[in-house]
Order: sequence, then C-alpha cells, then structure tokens
Amino acid sequence: MTVKLILGVDPLAPMEFEEERHPFDHPDWLFEIKYDGYRVLASTGKEARLTTRRGADATAWFPEVGESLQKLPPGHVIDGEITVLDDMGRSNFQQVQTRAKARRRQEGLSFVTFCAFDLLVHRGKDGRGWPLKARKEALGRVLAPKPSAIRYVEHVVGKGKWLFDQVLEWQLEGMVAKRLDSIYRSGERTRDWLKIKRGELSRPSDSGGN
Repeated sequence: MTVKLILGVDPLAPMEFEEERHPFDHPDWLFEIKYDGYRVLASTGKEARLTTRRGADATAWFPEVGESLQKLPPGHVIDGEITVLDDMGRSNFQQVQTRAKARRRQEGLSFVTFCAFDLLVHRGKDGRGWPLKARKEALGRVLAPKPSAIRYVEHVVGKGKWLFDQVLEWQLEGMVAKRLDSIYRSGERTRDWLKIKRGELSRPSDSGGN
C-alpha cells in the first residue's frame, strides 16, 4: 500500500526543520532526540513500503523494517529515520549509509532500526491537520505491538534544556523541538519544527546552515 493509494494524491513529502542554535524550555513544545540516518515515510500492512525524501523506494534496502511494518495494521503512513543504533541508543550514519548503498541486507552489515516520530495517515485518513500531540498519541497506539525493527521516538514536554544536557552527556547528534499544536506541513520548512545540533553552539553567530 503506497501513500498515493491511501490518500488519492501525489506521494507525500516530509516536513522539514529550521535550525536553532540554543536549547530552550517552553510548556507548549515537545523535545525529542535527533537521530542521524535516512529520513523515510513508511506505509504499513501487507504491502509495506519505505519511501525516501526524494521518492525512491527503499523497501528492499531495509527488509527487516519492511517485515516489521507488515505486522502492523494497514492504512498508516509514518515519518521517521532509518538508523543503526549502538548499545547506548546512539545513531551511526556511516553504518546506515553502508546499508543503503548495498541496496539490500548482506551478511556482516549492521541491523537497522526505524525510529518513528510522526503519523501522517491514520487508518487511511489524512491526519496531517491534527495537532502534533494527537498524532504522537495515535502513533504510540499503532506501534503498541513493538515490532522488532521499529522504535517509537519518546519525547519530553517543556524541558528542552534538560534534554540537551543529556545530548551533551551521551554525545548524541542533537535534539529537535516541535510545537505541540503544530500541524504537519508536507515539504515545508517552518519554525514549528526546530533542530538543535550538539556542534551548533560553537558556531559563529553569523554562520549559515541548512
């Protein structure tokens, strides 16, 4: 089942992040660990599919994720990152890149995990207009069976500075901040979604970035 078949529209594009240099606290925002991997949209059910941000079909690249998606109820589209995680839960982009270049699972290459953080389609209906808080709650229910190659991305509300301290302690890539009431804007980059990287704090104040 593809995104197009569910919605009857062109394939969806992921919502993008703006950059923010400093962590902050705010009761109307949630904060998540930022994983370094391959951004994909995943459809569930027997015809599970992984689609990259450029529209490539990556299902065969990461068969362990496809198998887990097949075990979930059909009619859902999930946003997330394909990652390789170490024992501490830290992502390794080089290893997931090696998997992607192989275009299939090969002996000796790392097992991947789909870190799922948003839900665009729920039971065949477009949920992008729901507030983020509702989408996250629905995603948690969809992933309640805890399939082996999929991880629900947990979050904290309001405590961005605390989470960033954990990022620094564990030497993670960074974190993201999202407005709890934000809708999902496919293909758009807005200040409703922010990414704060561990290395950003040392950049000059006039530096640019994507």
